[in-house]
Amino acid sequence: MGTHVIKMPDIGEGIAQVELVEWFVKVGDMVSEDQVVADVMTDKATVDIPSPVAGRVLALGGQPGEVMAVGSELIRIEVEGAGNLRESAPQHAEPMATPRQAAPQTRIEVAAVTATPFKPAPAPAPAPAQRPAPVAREANERPLASPAVRKRAWDAGIELRFVVGSGPAGRVLHDDLELYLAQDTQSPSTPPSGYEKRTDEEQIPVIGLRRKIAQRMQDAKRRAAHFSYVEEVDVTALEELRAQLNHKWGESRGKLTLLPFLVRAMVVALREFPQINVRYDDEAQLITRFGAAHIGVAAQSSNGLMVPVVRHAETLNLWAAADEIAHLANAVRTGKATREELTGSTITLTSLGALGGIVSTPVVNLPEVAIVGVNRIVERPMVVKGQIVIRKMMNLSSSFDHRVVDGMDAAQFIQAMRGLLEQPATLFLE
Repeated sequence: MGTHVIKMPDIGEGIAQVELVEWFVKVGDMVSEDQVVADVMTDKATVDIPSPVAGRVLALGGQPGEVMAVGSELIRIEVEGAGNLRESAPQHAEPMATPRQAAPQTRIEVAAVTATPFKPAPAPAPAPAQRPAPVAREANERPLASPAVRKRAWDAGIELRFVVGSGPAGRVLHDDLELYLAQDTQSPSTPPSGYEKRTDEEQIPVIGLRRKIAQRMQDAKRRAAHFSYVEEVDVTALEELRAQLNHKWGESRGKLTLLPFLVRAMVVALREFPQINVRYDDEAQLITRFGAAHIGVAAQSSNGLMVPVVRHAETLNLWAAADEIAHLANAVRTGKATREELTGSTITLTSLGALGGIVSTPVVNLPEVAIVGVNRIVERPMVVKGQIVIRKMMNLSSSFDHRVVDGMDAAQFIQAMRGLLEQPATLFLE
């Protein structure tokens, strides 16, 4: 038997170190060739690390949350044959964790931004006729499970720590939830009281995507001189136009949401205010103004906020923009968005949909200098030509970097968007 060492691969783009996000194996596990053993993160992209060999895990090279250099030892696997570890290997390398040294891992979910989905080693499913005994885990120990499994368990009111996982390292799979749900329906139990005293606590390390989000938000608030501007918009005519377009072409071209109209309004308004469509390098003291409108559309995934980019939005009609937004949102939700799809925006549009509230103060997505937030549409009585009428109203909550954008320019830019949205025919005049 020999030992095969897998080193942290060179992800490319000049990256010298990456963050270890998650292990899918533990010491003593058997792994197959091409099985994913770990996730690592660079910037916003999470990359799967597969094993090129089959064998038994001898040692792990770090804990989730650690930053590791490219080329450092990631994992050691016992294999048939000689392996690739030689006695002449450098002795100064940091020691790998041995089975006795391996610390219990606390895991949080992060978005897997990769083109290769996780392929766990086959594991036998629990016998359907026999209910597995509940596995009581420590209060601060999170069972291994994908974001989809966690959401489904949450929706069903199931505590995952009581579900027996049949996947690698006890990972809870969809089949395990199916079995648990089926058995719960056969053996009724008394639901816990809503007034039951609770003393449990849970410590969740801030790693992976959540760490990146925290760092970027803190950096943006520290570096940019934020100021916000809020304007209300009468979208009654716009909503009527959207309903007509969906009635006529919804079946053949797809239904339109409000977002493609907002993208179009932003594109047209930027023609008049190109000083808003910039990126500011504050270290080099350099402003780069873009003719192209690369609009970031903030999207919430099960693991955190991500901003995929609608590139060259100035070239897209309503349906093309809608298709691109839908494609990017799906890529984020399924964890398949590429690094190219998550970088390069020049201005950002953010919306919480029906949860948009009345007013928000979005954080500028550095190195951009502007972000426009969309609040929910509400019907309100308004005075129009001396008459009280019911109109559909919506607020635009925007934030700007005052180091680059003057208050008057910001207000005029949002007023331009307002005029375009209130008179939707002007969106398409050239």
